[in-house]
Amino acid sequence: MNVLIVDDEKDLCNALSTILIRNNYSVDVAYDGETGLDLAKTGIYDVILLDVMMPKLNGFEVLKILRSKKIDVPILMLTAKSETGDKIDGLNLGADDYITKPFNTNELLARIKALLRRNKNFTLNTLSLGDTVLDRDTLELVCNDKKITLSKKEFQIMEILMLNADKCVHKERLIEKIWGYDSEAEYNTIEVYISFLRKKLSAINSTTEIKSIRGVGYTLNGK
Repeated sequence: MNVLIVDDEKDLCNALSTILIRNNYSVDVAYDGETGLDLAKTGIYDVILLDVMMPKLNGFEVLKILRSKKIDVPILMLTAKSETGDKIDGLNLGADDYITKPFNTNELLARIKALLRRNKNFTLNTLSLGDTVLDRDTLELVCNDKKITLSKKEFQIMEILMLNADKCVHKERLIEKIWGYDSEAEYNTIEVYISFLRKKLSAINSTTEIKSIRGVGYTLNGK
C-alpha cells in the first residue's frame, strides 16, 4: 500500500515514514501543498496524510482541488489545531478522517487501516486467488501446507496483481506504484521481480500463474 505524507514538519515526516515503512507501507513525502498536490494527482496512492497549515497551498486548498478532480483517495487530515470548525471544514470539503497533533502512533495506524478497509478492494489481512493466499501481515505466499516469504518489492507487485486479478496491469503502473512517480526504474527491473515471483509460486506448487502481455504488462490468473 502506498502512502503520501504532505506536511512541512520534516522531523515528523521522517518519523512517520519510518513507522509506516516498518508496517509494510511504501511512503512518499512532500513538504508543501503544491508538491503534495502534484504527487496526489498521479493517482498512485492508497491513502494521503494531509497537514492543514503548509506553505504554497494549505491542506484545505489541496483537498478541495483533489475532490474537484474526482480523485477519491482516502485522506486523513493532520493538524495542530483542535478547533471544531477546522474539523468541520475539512470533512465538508471531502476529508475522510481527522487527527490532531500530537497523536498516538497506534491510533494513527488504526485510522489508516480503517480508511483502507473502506476501499472495496481492500482486505485487511489476506488476499487470495485460486489456491494461493497472500498474507499481508507476514509477507508470505501460502498454498495448501506450503508457504514462502516474499521480499518487500515482490510482495508489493503480488498485492497489485491480486487486487487486479485477471486484468492487465501495465508495467508503467507497477513502476509508479512501487518505485514512485519520479523513479528511474526500468522495465527490466519489473521483469526480474516477476521472474522471482514465478519461481516462488512454483516452489509452493501454486497453480496461480503470472502471464506476460508482450510489451504491455502482466495478468495474474488463478486456476
